[in-house]
Amino acid sequence: MAVKKGGLGRGLSALLSGAEEEYENSLNEQDNNAKSETDGSPVEISLNLIDPNVNQPRKTFDETAMNELANSIRIHGVISPIILVPNGERYMIIAGERRFRAAKKAGLLTIPGIVRNYTQQQVKEISLIENLQREDLNPIETANAIKQLMEEYKYTQEEVADRIGKSRPAIANTLRLLTLSQPVIDLVAEGRLSPGHARCLVVVEDAEAQLTLAKNGIDNKVSVREFEKMVKAFLTPKTEKPKQEQSIELKDLIGRMQRTFATKVSALGNDRRGRIYIDYYNRDDLDRIVELVELLERTKKQD
Repeated sequence: MAVKKGGLGRGLSALLSGAEEEYENSLNEQDNNAKSETDGSPVEISLNLIDPNVNQPRKTFDETAMNELANSIRIHGVISPIILVPNGERYMIIAGERRFRAAKKAGLLTIPGIVRNYTQQQVKEISLIENLQREDLNPIETANAIKQLMEEYKYTQEEVADRIGKSRPAIANTLRLLTLSQPVIDLVAEGRLSPGHARCLVVVEDAEAQLTLAKNGIDNKVSVREFEKMVKAFLTPKTEKPKQEQSIELKDLIGRMQRTFATKVSALGNDRRGRIYIDYYNRDDLDRIVELVELLERTKKQD
């Protein structure tokens, strides 16, 4: 059954910015704890009562950036509230897991949060779009989140592009990364192979060849343009012209000439057409060849 598309993507930025504005205004109020948890006002919630969203598309968090945010939170506190939904007697994060993790690292016991009553469908969609709009996913996480939006909510590439503020070609290029072999996908997810380098490999069907080529582009060893040329060269290798078979008679002639001139003689071609090369390596070789030619000329005149 097709899921109704409710335009959550367009309203997400307004939702989040509105939540932050509400929190700023509430700092001057002394009755936060008396407010209703679901009236849209931020309240301090125990970190022990909060669970991450299992459908969070972001799977990796940069440790250095996390430490920097934790240090900032120790000094200034959590400026922007996280967005939560009730989950029994607990809460589940739909936006702000990075702030939640940093707050725990900073040693806080509570965090400002805004509790919303969203359906399961809305929770999944908002979580995906919020991460995509904030651009803090790695390329593979982004591709998987886009794919999930398209599969679960029947969105087209154009509709996903509209909701997260990207162009349709950008969405298509991101999705192409998922067609690569798993070892190459892992290199992109780890940040060792750039998306630009990786997209050059989409046209290579053999998984082993993909990985072999990818190793040449790891850590930006070559530019994307140079890497693209390498891939094209792999797909269209230069073919050597087949060597023409030489007859026994021609080979015999070359052998006799080598003995006569006492130097290297080679032939290119066959009995019908070709070239014969006589090499000389010093003045003595050249003089000997000249003497033989003069002898042949005298013999011809005598005839």
